[in-house]
Amino acid sequence: NNPPYNTGAFRFELTFSPNHPLEPPRATLRTPIYHPSVDPEGRVCQPLTTHVHWEHTTRAVQVLQDLLLQLDSPDPQRALRPDVARELQERPEEFRRRAEEHTHLHAEPRPDP
Repeated sequence: NNPPYNTGAFRFELTFSPNHPLEPPRATLRTPIYHPSVDPEGRVCQPLTTHVHWEHTTRAVQVLQDLLLQLDSPDPQRALRPDVARELQERPEEFRRRAEEHTHLHAEPRPDP
């Protein structure tokens, strides 16, 4: 919902282990995104779904809400791409420009509400 990603739609996949809910699901972005917490393969740095923080009572909707919040508000402290995190901290306008450009090139059109 927030710039620089609000002009496109991003697909992701939530994969559940056969041991779910004892093991956390894994979120993977299928649409390329210029984001410090998402690596080029689409893996997401999402602390909620790490084995250290995972609670078997966590629901899938909570994982999705956490993912959307994280994607909407990039945090350089949760970085899988240190170069992008550094750019976000040191040159935020350049980060925003690149993220908007990347969104325009790779994201799908947003569906109408």
